[in-house]
Amino acid sequence: MTTAGTTTSRVWFITGASRGLGRAFAEAALAAGDRVAAAARTGSALEELAAAHPGRVLPLPLDVTDRGAVHEAVDAAVAHFGRLDIVVNNAGTLSMGMIEEFTETEARTQLEVNFFGALWVSQAALPHLRAQRGGHLVQVSSIGGLAGFPLSGMYAASKFALEGMSEALAMEAAEFGVRVSILQPGGHWTDLYSAMANTTPIEAYAPLRAQLQAQWAEGSVDSEPALAAEALLTLVDAEEPPLRLLLGNMVYDLAFDLARAKMATWSAWEQTSRAAERAVPAPGSA
Repeated sequence: MTTAGTTTSRVWFITGASRGLGRAFAEAALAAGDRVAAAARTGSALEELAAAHPGRVLPLPLDVTDRGAVHEAVDAAVAHFGRLDIVVNNAGTLSMGMIEEFTETEARTQLEVNFFGALWVSQAALPHLRAQRGGHLVQVSSIGGLAGFPLSGMYAASKFALEGMSEALAMEAAEFGVRVSILQPGGHWTDLYSAMANTTPIEAYAPLRAQLQAQWAEGSVDSEPALAAEALLTLVDAEEPPLRLLLGNMVYDLAFDLARAKMATWSAWEQTSRAAERAVPAPGSA
């Protein structure tokens, strides 16, 4: 793969690499001639990937919620390959339920993987990327990073947290030549929904659940993960990669609809908003 005027194969660190988008990302990187440190909770699928690409895949069993283990895995990848170029925070889970239904454990579990897991990987990778004065950190968000919807509000909370952290990180890391991008995929055929957790329903929400299930009964037409992988390669090959990249027609259109709706509301309430601020001297000053 040619990048930035060189022909040196790049080194990727990808979490959640055993299946779904993560597996597609790993396979696309390998097809491009790069090397991959593939991290996931289960190692069997990673071993299969390593066997198919001798010497170019480092399988790393990893629970991203274990901060110490994350640092060890990132350090092991650098020790094995000699550097890091692209880090993809892809590991994620989905917990479905109304906000009122979540127990403390269920709520914390959702954020532990989707937010804190990505935070730990980012913190572990940054010292290496800073020392190299370059690299690209890619955070895999979601349509849930654009808006919260019934039943997926806690998932959206985890992605909103990821995006807010990543915006700040992008400005901090830029000082060292490190780039940060946020992927916002729409629907892709992964096992996110088949492996999701569910809260214990509260009867009062039964009508809303029935309404949502009726909407979903029409089915879904999602995309192959390989298409998201193609977009990721385009992103990391770009000389000026964007902070955010929408993936898919539905999420693209939704992003613009949401932005327009927000701007319309802000405009309608402009007078009240501006009246809430009026500069005055500090209390107690002369």
